[in-house]
Amino acid sequence: MLFIFSLIVTLSSSLTFAGANYLPENKRKRVKAIALVVALLGALICISRLITIIPAGYVGVVDTFGSVSPTPLKPGIHFLNPFSKLVKFSTRIKDIKETVSTTSREGLLLNLDVSLQYSLNPEKAAEVYKKIGTDEQEIVISRFRSIIRKITSSYESKGVYTEKRQEITDKIREELSQQVTPLGFIVEETLLRDVQLPQNLQAAIQEKLRAEQESQQMEFVLQKERKEAERKQIEAKGIANFQKIVSQGLTPQYLQWKNIEAMEKLATSSNTKVIVIGSGEEKLPILLQGN
Repeated sequence: MLFIFSLIVTLSSSLTFAGANYLPENKRKRVKAIALVVALLGALICISRLITIIPAGYVGVVDTFGSVSPTPLKPGIHFLNPFSKLVKFSTRIKDIKETVSTTSREGLLLNLDVSLQYSLNPEKAAEVYKKIGTDEQEIVISRFRSIIRKITSSYESKGVYTEKRQEITDKIREELSQQVTPLGFIVEETLLRDVQLPQNLQAAIQEKLRAEQESQQMEFVLQKERKEAERKQIEAKGIANFQKIVSQGLTPQYLQWKNIEAMEKLATSSNTKVIVIGSGEEKLPILLQGN
């Protein structure tokens, strides 16, 4: 409608400008000036309806009297049918933060702080426009909430609060992708930022976790002590075996031979003066060193 109105105004102003030549001299210049300005404005409006610019991060869907073009316009400059309506869709990643109230498998109430990051598939923008319209966010969020409630209801509250959090997040992302990808959306990431439990239950879980950590620490210490005791036992056994082997090898003949070797070394030493052989059974030498 704006294009038609602008076109009519432009044509009318052009005719007025041409017909001003028949007016008196004192009115001719004023009428021509006004007609020229109006004609130029109308022409600019008409041209603006013929050319459109799609900015980066957007695609355009062309709707001509209810007939939607299956090929969306990509970022850049495009010529457009002046009678068509252009609807722009953002293809950038949207980050939505929600607080969802849900229940665990035991029926306990949980409040989950979650985030959803998703984007529009540019190639399916026309389908999104025809099936959903421009308010696609509400569709995605409602499915996101429903899936969260469905999945968390199969887990105990302790698991949601502690070790099952990543597993739950992965399941939410997977199921949401299965539902919204055919609609034309891409799930980038789902995040389970925080889990809020009833205060008494949260304190009980934290106390249990602390007790489990202390038990694991004590088990580690005991295991370390057991290994140290085993090491000492093996070491003592090795020393005992060594002493047994050595004592078995110290025969009288061996000791006498080592005695003779020692006397020979003493005899050749420059510091040795007198060697006295003992009179006992072992006949151990006695070294007398002079001044």
